Amino acid sequence: MRDNMTFTFTEPQIQRLREYGDDPRNTAEFESEAERDKAFSKLMSKLDRANEDGIRDFIVNPRHHRLMELELRLSEALIAEGFTEVKTPLFVSKAALAKMTITEDHPLYQQVFWIDSKRALRPMHAPNLYYVMRKLRDHTDGPVKIFEIGSCFRAESHSNDHLEEFTMLNLVDMGPQGDTNEKIRHYIDLVMKTVGLDYELVDEESDVYKQTIDVEVDGEEVCSAAIGPHVLDPAHDVHEPWCGAGFGLERLLMMKDGDGSVKKTGRSLSYLNGFKIN
Repeated sequence: MRDNMTFTFTEPQIQRLREYGDDPRNTAEFESEAERDKAFSKLMSKLDRANEDGIRDFIVNPRHHRLMELELRLSEALIAEGFTEVKTPLFVSKAALAKMTITEDHPLYQQVFWIDSKRALRPMHAPNLYYVMRKLRDHTDGPVKIFEIGSCFRAESHSNDHLEEFTMLNLVDMGPQGDTNEKIRHYIDLVMKTVGLDYELVDEESDVYKQTIDVEVDGEEVCSAAIGPHVLDPAHDVHEPWCGAGFGLERLLMMKDGDGSVKKTGRSLSYLNGFKIN
């Protein structure tokens, strides 16, 4: 064996530690495999005890799931800002997706969960929110400010960063009062302050919206925002300025709480409020 050779946790060990809440950036080094494996066993024992304590506390002291807690805080903050909450169907038509340019030659098309030849589980809120905000325009001359929090679905590769069922918060302000660019930055700041995360804004290209303002936390994207008028608007009979943003709530929770995997934060049969139950 070469001098000064060190050992780190193996990938299966790192994955196991992440499942139980260890720092995903753990780069501990050891002088031998035996020392490493002993440290792994000791750390796993500590994490397992903490995990069991967390489950028992959640049972003895009933409360909202932390994803629901975040949803409630965000709903209250947006309603106080003058937004109306809407709830739209989980199903979306193939025609509605086509209006978003999501056709067979679009990258996102392959990630859509199709129910039949004409319907799918929604991969995003945008088609429904376009429809609702256009209909609400018939009932008011002022700004139309709406938001929705709910599940979306995409066929994702299995990883620590993606879920096939995930929770999106989408907000849109049609006919905003004042500068549209300043408005969307204000709404982003409102959401991120409610979550409790520092962030950066980055200009990016999008498969659907062409140009977006992305919100990043430590280099990880947690939101994309867009500003209209937009090339997609005529298909939805929208003909005035607007701004909107979509936030992935499980990813926000993962970043806020330092979880090693987004799987701990959402709907799950393996975790209860972040604690492993299987």
